[in-house]
Amino acid sequence: MSVCIRMSRHGAKKKPFYRIVVTDSRAPRDGRFIDQLGTYDPMAQSGGIKLDTRGIEKWLQRGARPSQTVSELIKKAAGSESRPEGNK
Repeated sequence: MSVCIRMSRHGAKKKPFYRIVVTDSRAPRDGRFIDQLGTYDPMAQSGGIKLDTRGIEKWLQRGARPSQTVSELIKKAAGSESRPEGNK
């Protein structure tokens, strides 16, 4: 069984909202998942990324593979945490 970290789409038409979940790679996009690690709201003005970094690290150590989009969101969230608020 291959485990991956990917996004699951929720929300209304033209108002997307994504959950970042750990799931079996064979499961459908919005189907059953093992663990929820965060959310991503592309419509939010402030970025809209909320991640459970400890959970992500735990699953990556166990061998879960993030999708390309999720890995970019993780990098973006890590970059915004290290940047001071005064320098945007």
